[in-house]
Amino acid sequence: MKLEVKGVSKSFEDKQILKDISLELGEGELVCLLGASGGGKTTLFHVISGLLLPEEGQVLLDGREITGKPGQVSYMLQKDMLLPYKTVLDNVALPLMLRKGGEKPAGMRKKKWAREKAAAYFEEFGLAGYENKYPAQLSGGMRQRAALLRTYLFSGEVALLDEPFSALDAMTKNAIHQWYLSIMEEIRLSTLFITHDIDEAILLSDRIYILSGRPGEIAAQLHIDSQRPRSPEFLLTEEFLEYKKQILEQLSGGGL
Repeated sequence: MKLEVKGVSKSFEDKQILKDISLELGEGELVCLLGASGGGKTTLFHVISGLLLPEEGQVLLDGREITGKPGQVSYMLQKDMLLPYKTVLDNVALPLMLRKGGEKPAGMRKKKWAREKAAAYFEEFGLAGYENKYPAQLSGGMRQRAALLRTYLFSGEVALLDEPFSALDAMTKNAIHQWYLSIMEEIRLSTLFITHDIDEAILLSDRIYILSGRPGEIAAQLHIDSQRPRSPEFLLTEEFLEYKKQILEQLSGGGL
């Protein structure tokens, strides 16, 4: 397994937020964490990313413990967090500029190397021609593409995405879903993402973990067997409706 979370529990003061959470993320998988607001999903991401220490449990990356060690996996917040005073290229290249060591050829300036390496992905991520634009000049969907590329360049192994598409309107979200499914097939980035959107979870995921209760616990795991990438028409099939029914049964009484 690429990423393993084993028996994680976390409390703040006298309130337990997470209880005995265990989950796995395989190589190239897209796995969703679905659950009610306030159920501890973001807290779990903070533990996985090393920003918080759990009272119990551990986090493993390729079998190596990374509990409490930031910088091992990339983490994209709900907002794109692009710096308004930097060009799109410099925003995307930022993780490479900040990285210690790396692949930079001897005698080459780090900024030049980072820009060249980042620019090589712009066409693949649908950003060609926008290198010298600023974030305010981009649409919401383009900003998310830039943020996702920056996340990928931080760590080409594992990405944590916290509601990455929630700020987009329905038409833009549909388009970026299809794009993301396509790009995932190419870059093979192992992704764990949070969403409140059941349709989105079923459309994108290989597997879905359902987090419920107070404190949050894994109530169920659902495998989505339909081959990716899935078209929007998949949302109209009996197969999709059956998956949705199973999820709603697990979430009954919780609400999204």
